[in-house]
Amino acid sequence: MNSIILAIGAALGAYLLLPGSPDAAPGVSERSRSLLVWMRTRVQSWLTRSGLHDTTPERFVLLSMLTGSAAGCLTWFVLEAPVPAVAVGLACATLPATLLRRRAARSMDAALEWWPRMIDEIRVRVGSAGQPIPQAFWAAGMDGPEAYRPAFAAARREWALSTDFATSLAVLKEMLADPTADVVCETVLVIHEVGGDLDPVLEALAVDRRTDLRHRREAESRSAGARLARWFVLLVPAGMAFAGLNLGEGRDAYDSPAAQLATTIAVIMVAACWWWAARIMRVPTQRRVFDR
Repeated sequence: MNSIILAIGAALGAYLLLPGSPDAAPGVSERSRSLLVWMRTRVQSWLTRSGLHDTTPERFVLLSMLTGSAAGCLTWFVLEAPVPAVAVGLACATLPATLLRRRAARSMDAALEWWPRMIDEIRVRVGSAGQPIPQAFWAAGMDGPEAYRPAFAAARREWALSTDFATSLAVLKEMLADPTADVVCETVLVIHEVGGDLDPVLEALAVDRRTDLRHRREAESRSAGARLARWFVLLVPAGMAFAGLNLGEGRDAYDSPAAQLATTIAVIMVAACWWWAARIMRVPTQRRVFDR
């Protein structure tokens, strides 16, 4: 069983590490190619929002497969039951995606607290110091969260080379993939190109961002107890299974096909409950409307 899992993981990993893209993959139908492109774009967006700009989707998928294979092998070693081992491996293969989503959420929370301060700094630099809008924007952006600094540095290099503010902001929006960044960039760009009074527009935008942040914090504080209780979905079944393995001939109880089927169903139910609880407690996020 271990050899089969490791062989499959090695084969898929070698395939994913080969050069090329889904667009150039031979023997793939148009619908399958579109699905692969969509999945790759989605994973790349998660990586970007998490600050992992140098990590490719192929490496992330490989890490997920290795995590699932390791968990499956460990389960098979403990229970000596192949079917539950496969179920646990498939469930644990989603662990990197869960951690990545959580890291992206933390980065977005840090950005939500920072954007109003950045907007206020742009107002001060343009209004009081008399700086041009692009100069004030890049100076204020370099003090942002750690995950956002590579994107601002790349956009600032584009500005230094081309002095095209619209193109530089497009680079920034693509790398950040943040709805708030889209709104701020488009607002500043319109005022820079069309003209007008920047101060009241940015003041209203800062107030709107602070209001949204306050509402998100209230929603998260109200669901803190439910988030803590959600961990019991994993800890209680795992603790009962561990206790059963150490009582008498508890490990031998997993040898029968009925026991393996029951264990597999239990693993699927735990994974489904964990996913369902995370979905209903998720705080809604703003959608991007300027990403095209």
